[in-house]
Formats: sequence, structure tokens, C-alpha cells
Amino acid sequence: MRRGHSVDDTRLTDPAAADWYVDDRCNNCDVARQLAPGLIGEVGGRSEILRQPVGEAEERQLHAAAFACHSRSIRRPSRRLDADRDPFPMPLEGADGTGAPDPGASAGAVHLCGHNSPHTAAANSFLLRRPSGTQMMVDTPRWSEELATRYERLGPVSDVLLTHQDHAAHGRRYADRFGARLWIHEGDLAAAPDADRVLRGTELVEIAEGVLAHPLPGHTRGSVLYVADDRYCFSGDSFYWSRATEDIEVAESVTWYSITELAASLARTVDRLRFEWLLAGHGGRKHLPASQMAERMRRLTARVREMTPRPVDFTAVRW
Repeated sequence: MRRGHSVDDTRLTDPAAADWYVDDRCNNCDVARQLAPGLIGEVGGRSEILRQPVGEAEERQLHAAAFACHSRSIRRPSRRLDADRDPFPMPLEGADGTGAPDPGASAGAVHLCGHNSPHTAAANSFLLRRPSGTQMMVDTPRWSEELATRYERLGPVSDVLLTHQDHAAHGRRYADRFGARLWIHEGDLAAAPDADRVLRGTELVEIAEGVLAHPLPGHTRGSVLYVADDRYCFSGDSFYWSRATEDIEVAESVTWYSITELAASLARTVDRLRFEWLLAGHGGRKHLPASQMAERMRRLTARVREMTPRPVDFTAVRW
């Protein structure tokens, strides 16, 4: 395993200079590990290349990780990334639950935007296609006119849904570019004071046919879950799939507002939730039968009820 540093003359003349590596800008956000499991892993509090790819499928995984990486840390020193290998927006249906790219995947209902932004703490963002042919963007990738044009090729975007304040960067810009409505909860309104639609209180709201907003204060005061068609749950940072525990978890050490409020929110909401895909802003994605997701959510609710406030500690998150 080779640890990446700055490019030097040795790398450019070494026969192995085409090898993938992770440079020192990596801040351990987990995005690359989601997209290239087994090829990229956590070593010493940052991502590292565990082994070089073998075959086209693994090359696709590393290209997806490189184009998603918010710090552009996944590199080959002897060449630039080939824009033709950029898989985003990438359909999740037909992929393996991690979101690893699958060339045989259909143009499903949800696409991963990729191109994560340093201004949203490298959060994942998604495009949700509706039966009308329009789309909703859930949280935002880095801003780029070229990306906006690319996403719009899948269909017009009617709404930009923000799950909470940490992911609000670029929301207004994408909404204006698409001619879309920008949504946020009143608890986090300071992050998007010019939002077009403001969710209030803690009651469930149907914001479009088949699309429900569940206010879930806890991670932040204005955190929201968006659930579409009883199938897709966009959880923001409220909970995520942990590859370490192989279960749904909350980032209790990075709960900015109140773990006690998060416990109350889950208790109020859990019996009304039904979904098969867990699609988080940070952490893993997972596809399971709705009955299994429901049981895991009930167990998560019970666990969070026993949690107490703790100091912020990013290293304690169980990715």
C-alpha cells in the first residue's frame, strides 16, 4: 500500500506512477470508501488505497470515488482524470447498495449526484425522479454550471430539498438555475433565509404526491427526513447505514443540537416510517425489505433513548 503525498519527479518516472493514491488533503469524510469498498479503506484516521484495482469494474469504482471526492484527493500522479469516466449522476437501482457504479443499471428513480462539495462537509446529494418526469434534488453537490446542465438532462428539477443547515450551501444557486423551489425547516432557516418553502413544527407534511417530509429535530434543530413512495428515505445526517456495525446508526458524537431531542423525534416518527432504501448525507447507503428496515429503526429508536449528550468527536463515528 502506498500512501499519497505531493507529486515528485520519482513518481513521474516510476513505472508504478499510474497507481492510484490518496493525497494528504484527505480529511476522512468516508465518501470514497462508500464508493470503492475493499479498494479504499480507513487507515490512521484517513482514507488510503488498500490495493490497486483489478479489472474494469474496480476501475469504475475508483473513478466514481475520485469524481465524488470533495478534496480531489484520489489521484493518479501521471495523468488527469478522464472526464469520460465520470459516472455521475449515477443510478442507484441495479447497483450493490453501496452505490458502486453498475453499467447495466437502469435509469431508476434515484441518482447519486457525486461531486461532493467542501462547503457541505462532503455530503452526498441525490436526484429523485418523479412519475411526471420532473426531479427533486435532495441536498446539493458542489456548484457547477456544467453539472447543473448535466443533471437537468435527466429531466427538469422542480424542487431542491435541504435536509438541514450543514447541507444548505449551493441550495439557492441550484434552485435559481433550475427555476426550482428551495425547501428548508424553520429550525435551520438561518442557513437559507431566502427559501421558497419553509417547513414548520414537527408534523408530517406531504410536500408533493408521494413525497413526505418528516421534521426530525436532533442532529440540528431543523433536520428533516424526506421519504418518497414508501421506498426511499433521504435521512440527511439524522441516521445512516454503518458498514462497521452492519446496522442503522446515529452519529451521536456529532449531534449538534440535542441527542435527547433526536430520541424524542425518532419515537414520534418511527411508526410512521416505511422505506426500503436508506440514503444518508454521510455514511453508507443500504437497500433492505421495508419490514427489515422498520425493525432496525425500532431497535435504533430504543438505543438512542438510552444515549446521553457527549462532546463532539468526529473520530468516534462508526462508518
